[in-house]
Amino acid sequence: MLTYLLRRILLMIPTLLGITVVVFTVMAMSPGGISAQTLVGGMDMKPEERQALFNYYNKRYGLDKPPVLQYLRWLNNVSPLGFKSDEQGQYTEFSFSKGMDLGTSFQYGRPVADILAERLPITLLLNLVTLPITYLVAIKVGMLAATKRGSAFDVGTGVSMLALWSIPTMLAGVLLLGFFANIQHLQWFPTAGIGSREAQDMPFLPYFSETGFVRGFLLDRIWHLVLPVICLSYGGFAALAKLTRTSILENLNADYARTARAKGLSENDVLWRHVFRNSLLPLITISAGLLPSLLAGSLIVENIFSINGMGQLAVEAVKGRDRELVLSITWISGFLTLVGYLLADFCYTLADPRVTYD
Repeated sequence: MLTYLLRRILLMIPTLLGITVVVFTVMAMSPGGISAQTLVGGMDMKPEERQALFNYYNKRYGLDKPPVLQYLRWLNNVSPLGFKSDEQGQYTEFSFSKGMDLGTSFQYGRPVADILAERLPITLLLNLVTLPITYLVAIKVGMLAATKRGSAFDVGTGVSMLALWSIPTMLAGVLLLGFFANIQHLQWFPTAGIGSREAQDMPFLPYFSETGFVRGFLLDRIWHLVLPVICLSYGGFAALAKLTRTSILENLNADYARTARAKGLSENDVLWRHVFRNSLLPLITISAGLLPSLLAGSLIVENIFSINGMGQLAVEAVKGRDRELVLSITWISGFLTLVGYLLADFCYTLADPRVTYD
């Protein structure tokens, strides 16, 4: 198992390289490419001022170099080992411990690492809240539908899950905002962000004061997350619920399930201790691709609900042709995706002892 994990971790390196090469090539081959001309705005600037700004961007980011050299320069900066550079950007000596440098954002003029440190926790919070809800709802609905096959519950949930899976995320977000956050309708939830400014000064837990109920930081954060989490999770648990139902139905009448019943085990023990465990393998397989889909879905959701996470940052970076930011976001998204696939392979061994990587 250790050898397999080590091999998979080492294979992540060329995979991440391939992902970043594809993204960089697309940016370089797009109209205008990656050059100082695409970054300098203000057509009312004097020619000497524009030229000075061109020279500044070219010197600081190496945008006047060929695309291949630009990519190798970025790769050298983000690699923990490589050539060190001086204040003029000239490479001096090779080092095995120079550290990683994600560069400086074109748009914000700040280190990319600082920007990601602000935005990444927000997106991870959305996904870490969404994943448990997705699986809890999917497993519960799928198991009930399988054990009550042909009933009104089975037919109703089947139609409902199919309908939910068919609704685009963008349409669902707009409808949720229009009906549940609009002042002309219910206005139960806020329209933007993951927290209010007043909550920053509130205690963590809710309490009652002389002026009435104070929701506190925790309840305020949950209140803001309700609509985005619903928008992110409904498609996932709709598909997983159908898959759970199908997988459990395949195992309910298997030989090992009939043998367990013949030994006198209750139907509940047969379902949870035997059938459910053998039905986990398809769910684990789907879970490997669920994290990338949630990251892609958060791009849409964060823009709809004005959440300053990685999704909205990616849109801004692509619009501004921010090479350093786009490549760093691609690198992190690719890394999280590969980690998701690795965890799925590891969970196979926990769910089924017959699976081994030795």
